[in-house]
Amino acid sequence: MKVGVAGTGMLGAAVARRLLDRGAEVSVWNRTRGKAEALAAAGARVAPTPGGAAAGCDAVITCVRDGAAVREVAFGAGGIALGPDRPAVCDMSTITPEESRRVSAGYAARGFDALAAPVMGGPDAAAEGRLVVMASGSAGAFKRCGGALEAVADRIFYLGGAAGAAHSVKLAMNLQIAALALSLSEGIALARGASVDPKSFLEVLNATYFGTGMSRKKAYRMIEGRFEPTFTLGNLGKDLRAATETARSLGLELPLCSLAEGVYARAEEGGLGGLDYTGILRHVEGLGREPPRGAG
Repeated sequence: MKVGVAGTGMLGAAVARRLLDRGAEVSVWNRTRGKAEALAAAGARVAPTPGGAAAGCDAVITCVRDGAAVREVAFGAGGIALGPDRPAVCDMSTITPEESRRVSAGYAARGFDALAAPVMGGPDAAAEGRLVVMASGSAGAFKRCGGALEAVADRIFYLGGAAGAAHSVKLAMNLQIAALALSLSEGIALARGASVDPKSFLEVLNATYFGTGMSRKKAYRMIEGRFEPTFTLGNLGKDLRAATETARSLGLELPLCSLAEGVYARAEEGGLGGLDYTGILRHVEGLGREPPRGAG
């Protein structure tokens, strides 16, 4: 199996390492070359362009920040679609469904099989082959990318041929993440404000139907003020904006999404964008100590 990975940030790098561990031949590219070169010691070939990472591969995975970056990697100078080879393309980036449809159509017009395959789970899950994949788009690409996806995931949901379907579900999932992180943050803040050990709050919560993976794991790091990023607050804020945009395009109003978007935007404005998304606790706990907007 020969796989290219274009975009070796936290998730892309973990995907590349997992593929290498499973015996794949892997070529990598990243806009900041040093992040790609860090994978050379593990056996990856570092390419000068996204198209170079795709050259000679059975499949190429793209994993970049937003729709503009996906289009640049695909169709910009040195892009995947400009190369002579026709690997199956698997996009793991989180973008809007409309952006996904446009990218897939652009690939199809150039003779490529393209698959939208955003994931849940983050770098640690990728490293252990535990990602959850939501895939939609070309059935041919889904088949051709199967080996790579099976190497990094333990659950794969193929949602059919509509390119935007996977990203619709992905945005719906990231809304759940934001809501849970905010709910936990406010619960922790309320317990602390009442001079109750927030671990007691978590113990009670986790003894009930309402406990979650986040409340059983990340919440304890939140209490300790540990916000080393696996998925940044800034990136989740970007995805909430994408969810709001998508809802509006469908004639929908999502009140909770809009509220969460605003809270995350203010946290990012306050300099917290580089923290893990659970760093929203720091913003929530600081709200009562901040002067009202416009005061003074």
